Formats: sequence, structure tokens, C-alpha cells
Amino acid sequence: MKVALLQINPTVGDLRGNSDIISSAARRAGTDIDLFVSSELALLGYPPRDLLLNEDFVRRSWDSLRQLALDLADLPPILVGLAEPNTGEVGRPLFNSAAMLCRGRVERTFRKTLLPTYDVFDEDRYFEPASESQILRLKGTIFGISICEDIWNDRDFWKRRRYHADPVQELVARGADAIINLSASPFTVGKQMHREAMLSNLARKYQVPFLYVNQVGGNDDLVFDGRSCFFDSSGTLIARGRGFEEDLVIADLATPSPASAGSIAKDDFTPEAEIWQALVLGTRDYVHKCGFSSVLLGLSGGIDSGLVAAVASQALGQENVLCVLMPSPYTSQASLEDALLLAHNLGVKTITISINEIMQSYDAKLAGPFSGLPADVTEENIQARIRGNLLMALSNKYGSILLTTGNKSELAVGYCTIYGDMSGGLAVISDVPKTFVYRLAEWLNSATGREIIPARIMKKSPTAELRFDQTDQDNLPPYVVLDAILERYIEQHQSEEELLAQGFDASTVARVLCLVKNAEFKRRQAAPGLKVTDRAFGSGWRMPVASQSW
Repeated sequence: MKVALLQINPTVGDLRGNSDIISSAARRAGTDIDLFVSSELALLGYPPRDLLLNEDFVRRSWDSLRQLALDLADLPPILVGLAEPNTGEVGRPLFNSAAMLCRGRVERTFRKTLLPTYDVFDEDRYFEPASESQILRLKGTIFGISICEDIWNDRDFWKRRRYHADPVQELVARGADAIINLSASPFTVGKQMHREAMLSNLARKYQVPFLYVNQVGGNDDLVFDGRSCFFDSSGTLIARGRGFEEDLVIADLATPSPASAGSIAKDDFTPEAEIWQALVLGTRDYVHKCGFSSVLLGLSGGIDSGLVAAVASQALGQENVLCVLMPSPYTSQASLEDALLLAHNLGVKTITISINEIMQSYDAKLAGPFSGLPADVTEENIQARIRGNLLMALSNKYGSILLTTGNKSELAVGYCTIYGDMSGGLAVISDVPKTFVYRLAEWLNSATGREIIPARIMKKSPTAELRFDQTDQDNLPPYVVLDAILERYIEQHQSEEELLAQGFDASTVARVLCLVKNAEFKRRQAAPGLKVTDRAFGSGWRMPVASQSW
């Protein structure tokens, strides 16, 4: 019994394109396969979100499914993920299902049991849970069919009760010889090792092989890392698909061994390597799936814009990246030199537009209304907004998407200018803390064996250069302190009291937490950013804007 796990990169809503991808992947697998398996909602692309509320979209997806069944009529059965109308009209109108295509028709469906509603997931909005677990008998083998969340409920592994039901336990009780799981599990740093530990534990606990197929690619703020897996009944990893690219994993249940099942793809699980690959893939797919082929960004000579330029160059090719230098009277010669050197190292194009005269025109127009008022952050924000306007003009004229360059630390505390440096179509590193930006830059130079990010950029004090002798630490705690507080507060959900108990300064903690709350209105208007940590300021962050401290 050979099962082919199709690790594909679908585009949300592209029914024809996704059908072609599924068909091509199945045909590449060869002729000696007994069952093909795609990822969760593969025909629709994951996550389809409120497209699922469009009845015509769901109807057309089934038209595409039936055509796919005809196109693959000469092949063995294939499980394809899509949304299934709930003809019984009980509760929500859809099931999250896997349809089995065989001999040119849709033979049956298998439905998801557990519907996640945490972080970026909101499946209870669209789907009705399956009422019972379902098995597939094929050539003498009984497969338990599960979908994504259905395998994340093992109480022995998690040491806590998540749902009343345990779908895997029920499938094994019904005689399953092996468990298949169709997944669309978003990437976060370190998650794959957690997945593999869980899958290994399940296989060993129930003494059945586990076949896990995961989507790959970027869709909006989510990146999917693939790394589809096959574990034998002892919990041994037999095969793993490549990370962050399409792949095909063949699982041979008759003689499970690394030689027969395929290979365990080499992978670098260091945080720097994982996040770099996620940013590159997420940027490439976001740009291309939005219909663009080129990007531009403001290059300041600082570490953040330098890293974004490096990601963009790797993702799209140096010929498709334009870096714009926009010096003001406060821009140092060193910053200009560093920006040009970095652009040279990457081989990307640059243009320089001075904003001196534009700043003077603003000063002249506002001299009357601002009469008698001291200069403050207002004038600094005007500089950022001038630059934002210039970049958006270039974006419009050239048909290139504008990448913003702010990091997670800045976005968390509002150290950014709305309608200024926040302007753009994709916030590439908005989920990367400032301290990790430096780690990524150092890793990149080491991994490539050359100085892509100039050493002087990494050594100088961070500064927005909106006034003379300005540094970020004029307004913020040292980033090592700020990021430690932010990680505990945002990702670990620690309270102010818990932070104080760990020795953080009381006034610093109070100020940082206040900044996080007050910056919510900015984050609500920010460009989509690529999620790489457990909790990003994206679709899983649902804080109110108008609220009171409690």
C-alpha cells in the first residue's frame, strides 16, 4: 500500500489553478500509487475565510471538483480538501471535508471533527463539526481520515483537556490500521519539531502509522512550511517533505523504512534559518498572488530596511527590487554610504530623492498655524509622511508593491508613523522583534559567506534620523529590555504583576504596556504582515481600539 502525500502551494480562490496543481502533483507521483492525499481545503486554498460565505463560490468549487474527478479518472483514488455543503441544513451550512475521487466521480466525503477558534483560526464561523469519525477501506487497509485539528487533541501529550472528543482515539477504536491527516498548519518558529513530537507520540501510543500532509506557501499573513511527514507504528520518522517548497512524499505502509518511503529531507531548524525561509516564501507568494512582479522600499541605511531589501532580493530576484533613498538634512553621510553599499551587495537598483525642499514647503505652509508652538514630534512625522507619499507615488507609477520595513518591537509600541513609514502593501518583518532582526542579519552574512548587511549598519545605534543626534533609545527602553517585556506580555500572556515578579523595572513595564495599548489604532491600519511567531499583530490579534485600561 503506497500513499502519495501531495505537498502543494494553492492560491486562495483559484479553483482552476489549484485543480491543475493537484492534478500535476498526482501525475508526477507515478503509476504504482494506491492513494493520493492533498492538504486541507486544497481546492479552495487555505484560508478561504469569508469566501466560504459566498454560495456561488462553494458551488463552483464543486463543479471544479467534478471536473478534477474526470481529469484523474485513470488514476487511483485521491482525497481532495474542500468545503462541503451541509444538505441537512443543521447549524452552519458547510463541512470542512476531504472528498474521495475515484473512477471519474466523487465517491464519498470525510468531515473534520474539531473546529479551532483560537489565534488565526475561526472555523466555527463557517463549519459544522462532523458527528462521527470516518474510515476508508482500501485494498484491505483501513485508513482513519482526519483533518488538521483532529490530531491536536491527545490528552496524554498535551496534559490538558482541549475538547471532549478525541478523533484519533475514535478512529483507532473503529479499526484504523493507519491515520491520514490533511492539514493546513501555519508556520511559526519551532512548530515543526513540536508537530513531529506529537505525531511520533500518537503513532507510538496507538501503534499505527501516521501520514501527515501539510500545505506549503504564503496566503496573506500566513506562511505554511509544508514538511509533510510519515511515521511508522513505533513512532519513528520515516519520511519528511522539504520545508517551504512544494514536494511529494511517498509512504509505503507495507515496508516502512526510510529507503522505501522516500527520504527525510534535510532541514535547518534553527530559528534564524526558519524565519528567513518563511519571510522569503511569504514575500514571494504575497507579491505574486496579488498580481505584482516587482517591489520597492525606502532604504535608510538602517538594519530594518536592509534586512527587508535582502529578503525581497532573495524572494523576487535583484532585478525586481527598487530601493529608494530619501535623505533629509538629518540624514548622515554614513547612512547614505551604508544604504548604497548594501544595495551594491544585493545588486538591486536605487534612486535618490532628497526631501529637503519638500520639508521647507511644509514649514512655510504651516508657519502660520504653528506660530508660537515649539517644534516636536509633529515635524518628525511630517518627514515620514513625505517619504510615504513619495514611495506610494513610485508604487503607483511603476506598478510595484511597496514593502514597509518596520519591525515588531516598533509596531508593538507605536514607534512608527501612520501614513508615513507604515504606508505600503506588505509589512515583511512586522512580526520580527528588533533584537531578532540583528540575529537574522548576522545569520545571513554567515550563511552566505559574505557581508550582505554591512558591519557598520549592525554596529551603529538604531535611529530614525528625524532630528540631529536622535537614537531610538531616546524614546524607548533598550531593545533587549523592550523585547523581553513584549515577548512575555504578547506571546506568553503574562500580566504586569508577573513581569514585575521577574525583576523588570516597574515604571518601564507600566510605560511599555501603556504604549502597546495606545498603539492599537495604528496596528489596525497597518499593512498585512507575515506571521512567524506564536502571536502576531495580524488576523489572530483581536484587541479593541476604544477601550479603557483595567
